[in-house]
Amino acid sequence: MAEALTIARPYAEAAFKLAKTSDKLSDWSNMLKLAAFVANDERIRSLLGNPSVPAKRLGELLLEICGILHLGICGKKLDKDNCTFILLLAEGKRVAVLPEVSELFEQLKTQQDGVLEAKITSAFAITKQQLNDLVTGLESKFKCKIEAKVDVNPELIGGVKVEIGDEVLDASVRGKLEAMSVALKS
Repeated sequence: MAEALTIARPYAEAAFKLAKTSDKLSDWSNMLKLAAFVANDERIRSLLGNPSVPAKRLGELLLEICGILHLGICGKKLDKDNCTFILLLAEGKRVAVLPEVSELFEQLKTQQDGVLEAKITSAFAITKQQLNDLVTGLESKFKCKIEAKVDVNPELIGGVKVEIGDEVLDASVRGKLEAMSVALKS
């Protein structure tokens, strides 16, 4: 996952800059979500790395599928920059990282709006008051508005794990036990 994010980051940043300069952040966001959805389809995934499917043909196939779906959803065709971007990813054999490109693009978009997205994983269900307190603390630490998505994972044993962009704050019992295990082994 980390490697995919590393590969995807320059593409997401380039797409974001292009979308921002052309004042089409929303259009690019929709297109990347759609392209990521298509790229995640098992039939498309089976074509990735297939030597009998040239990169250019894969790009054209993606454009065709995304173009049809985009037209149906948004009522307009993909623009030239969208098409060039998808073809560039296909020719660079980077179609597999489209979901990460889309995710990173959304992070850049929310950062521009002064909002960071936090993925909070808790061992137990969090009350509204606990969530408000946690979000308030995170907003004070990061000096911006935080939008939180909460998941429950009993494997954490206790505590919470917070992921904001590339930063992970692990205050879970499981995380502490793993850190203690590493310390004892070394």
